[in-house]
Amino acid sequence: MRAAWYERKGPAREVLEIGGMPTPEAGPGELRVRLAASGVNPADVKLRAGASDYGYRFDRVIPNSDGAGTVDRVGAGVDPAWVGRRVWLYNGQRLGRAFGTAAEYIALDAGLVHALPDELGFAEGATLGIPAMTAHRCVFADGSVAGQTVLVAGGAGAVGHYAVQLAKWGGARVLATVSGDAKAAHALAGGADAAINYRQEDVVARVRELTGGEGVDRIVEVDFGGNLAIAMGVLKRNGAVAIYASDGNPKPQIDVRALMGLNAALRFVVLNSIPPEARRQAQRDVTRWAAGGERLFPVAARFPLDGIVAAHELVESLDKLGTVVVEP
Repeated sequence: MRAAWYERKGPAREVLEIGGMPTPEAGPGELRVRLAASGVNPADVKLRAGASDYGYRFDRVIPNSDGAGTVDRVGAGVDPAWVGRRVWLYNGQRLGRAFGTAAEYIALDAGLVHALPDELGFAEGATLGIPAMTAHRCVFADGSVAGQTVLVAGGAGAVGHYAVQLAKWGGARVLATVSGDAKAAHALAGGADAAINYRQEDVVARVRELTGGEGVDRIVEVDFGGNLAIAMGVLKRNGAVAIYASDGNPKPQIDVRALMGLNAALRFVVLNSIPPEARRQAQRDVTRWAAGGERLFPVAARFPLDGIVAAHELVESLDKLGTVVVEP
């Protein structure tokens, strides 16, 4: 099969190679998927660049964790009815696995694969995976959001945009922070009730205004350290903050007494270590949500496998709306 890989960490155009590799076989408990689309996430480019490693060390890595395609083989113990099904998958290059979705085929545990709704193309299916699964955990880990107000930081980002949509699907009122007019329009198109430009507005004052001074029940946070003052200014008593990143300040100082006074819950989210049943529930819910009508599955750009360097560089540029997709 054709695949892209790297054998050392570094800049995309210095370390990524494209060529032939053995086509994988489906082992016990596994499916083999002929990939039509591979999603490129920030975590994928950080792994390739050496900015993170999740404790994994491999001599050769096929990058990218998410994807979509068609099951063409199953291993021992897997229902043969899977063969021919259109599917989406996540964590292809995670959980101790070196070979991800930037290839023509992938073989992986059947539990990481779910049926793709007929309404979705493969490119759209490849935008689910880590962004939608992470968003689901952030929105619902502390229970139903029906009737609550949820603040999504970075509501135009890949995770944030799915968090906006899933929170609305769950019956919440949703406020989103954004960095500009185009991103505000993107968040509003996803169902946000209001978009707040944090570069031009006082976020705490605006949230207080929009909520009649009450604040919010939940926060989905893309930069906990950088936005800590906002969280402390808008979170209701007994509220929860779900944190999936903190690049602006990875080691913030927190006011424990103030958080205790709020009886606040801080929930840190990394998809790899979410309990298995919670991940299975997220797969079911995301698929049900995706099949349910007017949804947005933003594909920022599409590249052939030979364009994987440009795909990784576009993700690193931060100049995109949605998920960058490589089509093997």
